[in-house]
Amino acid sequence: MSHTAHIPSHRKPRQSASKTALRAGVAGGVLSTIAVAGAAGPAQAEPVTQTIEMPTITAGLSTSVAASAQATQAVALVLETQAHEDAAAATAAKTAKKAKAEAVRKAEAKKKAEAAAKAKAEAAERASRTAERTTLSASTASSGSSSSSSSSSATGSAASVIAFAQSQIGDAYVSGGTGPNSWDCSGLVQAAFGSVGIDLPRVSQSQSTAGTQVSLDNLQPGDILYWGGAGSAYHVGIYVGGGQFVGAQNSSTGVVQKSLDYDPPSGAVRVL
Repeated sequence: MSHTAHIPSHRKPRQSASKTALRAGVAGGVLSTIAVAGAAGPAQAEPVTQTIEMPTITAGLSTSVAASAQATQAVALVLETQAHEDAAAATAAKTAKKAKAEAVRKAEAKKKAEAAAKAKAEAAERASRTAERTTLSASTASSGSSSSSSSSSATGSAASVIAFAQSQIGDAYVSGGTGPNSWDCSGLVQAAFGSVGIDLPRVSQSQSTAGTQVSLDNLQPGDILYWGGAGSAYHVGIYVGGGQFVGAQNSSTGVVQKSLDYDPPSGAVRVL
């Protein structure tokens, strides 16, 4: 082989000028088309000049999200607790209302029972007064001539005092009572003597010294009987003759006519 023989080259062969011109023309056509398309687009469109960065979840954001979740859970717990409390309050109110209604019912029942008992007691008291008057009438009728003669022996003011006192038999005894339908002992005596124009003191202590002291063996109809000491008597009545007296005894008996043996007096005074 000759040293001057041709050795093939590995380089690319240069493109011809015609091919270069052709490629340039194609590129220019493409750019022109893009330019025309851009010009034909919406007038408002503006070229994007910057990019938007998406947020990155950091540790702080994670903590904030966790705190928000905890706050939501706390609110839910508060609402649940409130619901339980409201339900409990409603139940308590319902129970209280029921208890109040029951208390009112019991109070009304008790009031009715008390009213019935009171009416029954009043009826019994009226019946007792009627029986007492019937017994008194029978006792007076059967007391014999001595009692009748003693009562009939009362004349003038004494007879009027006795008649007034006997007309109150069966009336109620009330402490401080001065009539016309309820009396205490001194109130009845004062009213009986007041019916004939004699003004006696109001209380039994003073009435026991209002006249002349007389012996219990020498009593006359119209004398004032007293129990206790003269000047300190705790009870008074009127002697009506025949060994009997009329007086407002107590709340159980009311105004009655009784024998001296029933409750022997301590002394007597005469004002007529």
